[in-house]
Amino acid sequence: MLEKYQPAPAFSLPNQHNQLVSLSDFRGKQHVVLYFYPKDDTPGCTIEANQFTALAGEFAKAGTAVLGVSKDSCASHQAFIGKYDLTLDLLADTTGSLCERYGVWQEKEKNGEKKMGIVRSTFLIDKNGVLQEAIYNVSADGHAQDMLGRVKQL
Repeated sequence: MLEKYQPAPAFSLPNQHNQLVSLSDFRGKQHVVLYFYPKDDTPGCTIEANQFTALAGEFAKAGTAVLGVSKDSCASHQAFIGKYDLTLDLLADTTGSLCERYGVWQEKEKNGEKKMGIVRSTFLIDKNGVLQEAIYNVSADGHAQDMLGRVKQL
């Protein structure tokens, strides 16, 4: 698992429009909130995405881009965005390589059954590409507001 003040692992993944988005695109320009979530259009993930969308203007004022990441496809992301009028870029990590590099692909237990999955986690990356926050096992509800507070402290 990653820790504060480490260099953020680089990435280049397609967004919902199948356009590549890279961490280097933001270097020297914007901070990045990179949040990992288990699956499009599920209850917790929908709450989290809607709350980040509701605060999108505040994040923009604070010079911060918000990017969501799951293993869902670009088409799945498009449908999720369309259904809820989301205003974020959602990145498709279909191979799971970015999930592995950020340490969010972990064994999870639900109803006594263990399986691998994405642990809801968020990383705040500054304009220099350094992790200012690395938070694992976050709760969906209220998380966007918490991250906005952390961004404003940068």
